[in-house]
Order: sequence, then structure tokens, then C-alpha cells
Amino acid sequence: MVYVKDVVGSAGAVLLVGLLLFSVSGVWPPLVAIESPSMDPHIQKGDLVFVMEEERFAGPNATHGVVTYQRGESYVRFERPGDVIVYAPNGDTRTTPIIHRAMFYVEGGENWYDRADPAAIGAADDCAELTHCPAPHAGFITKGDNNARYDQVGMSPISEPVEASWVVGTAEWRVPLLGEIRLGWNRAAALGEKPVTSASDPVRPQNGTAAA
Repeated sequence: MVYVKDVVGSAGAVLLVGLLLFSVSGVWPPLVAIESPSMDPHIQKGDLVFVMEEERFAGPNATHGVVTYQRGESYVRFERPGDVIVYAPNGDTRTTPIIHRAMFYVEGGENWYDRADPAAIGAADDCAELTHCPAPHAGFITKGDNNARYDQVGMSPISEPVEASWVVGTAEWRVPLLGEIRLGWNRAAALGEKPVTSASDPVRPQNGTAAA
């Protein structure tokens, strides 16, 4: 009986902490584990990151609750200007979300070539050679701090410009290594599942994936 009480008490405490974090963040789950090094060294693989609904405590010059790199010179998050956002690539909530920095915001139909960092667009010489330019719709251009290119460019872009409705929230702080526990649980749960691959899947740049 003592053991049962301990288990119930521990489960209740975990639930209480989870509900408290949710009440603060407005996002469920409020904590995500980082699966890749694309945000190194500022957010690292194995970190546990607290995520908050982007409109809750938006910074200065925010667009849809998100402060971009280009508009956040004095607004520093994880050692660089601008918010780090968690988003569903192409709005697909069935896939693992991406955690990358919001670089700037584009309007639908905008030629954003001249606003882009030349080092982050590959060999494109103009808008016609730049993937998703003109922008197919309004959204954020995003990039991993440890990645060479924007998520929206290249032969196999990670995502179209990130619509405001695709944003899950903004990353607020991290706990180093604690995410390895969650990733370990996910790996253990997957041991009994048959891996699913697609020969047509292209090789992609590093993704700052976040396991819920």
C-alpha cells in the first residue's frame, strides 16, 4: 500500500507541475526535447526547452507575437536577436515540429531576395532562382543557428514560409541534457515499431526537431 501511495503521489506531483507549466505557457506540451544540433551552440541536442504561446508576452516590434532577427537588435533570445520559434513544417501537425529562429517576415507575393542574407540562400542570383520567391503566402523565413541556409530555400526546403497559424510557440529557456530522458522514452517506445522509410525522401539539412 505504501508503494501504491508513493506512485500515486509522484504521478500527482508530475501532473500538478505539468498543469502549472501549461497555465504559464499556454502550450501543451509546454516542454520539448531537442533531437538535432541545428541550433548549436545556443540550443543543443538533448536539451529540454520550455515553450510559450507566442502572443502571451510578445517582445517589441513583434509580428503575430514573434520578434524576428531583423527587427530584434536589442531583443536577444538564446544569444542572438529575435525569437526562436517552434513550428509545424508546412502546417503539418503530424510531423515532428521544427525549432529554429525567425529571421524576418514576408508578405504574400513579396520578392524577398534583397532582404535575405546572401550567405543563406545558396547560389541564387535573383528571386526567380530562389525557392519560394516570390513568397507563396505571408509567413516567417526561418533558419537554424547552426545551419548554412534558410529553411525555405534549396532543392528540398524544410518548409514554406511559416504562416502565423503554424507557429506552436516561442522557446523561452532550456535545461541542458534533461531532454535526453524524453528522447530515451521515445526511442524505447519505437523499438517495437517497424521503421518506415521512403526512397523518394530527399536528404535534408539539419532540422532543429523538437519531440513533444
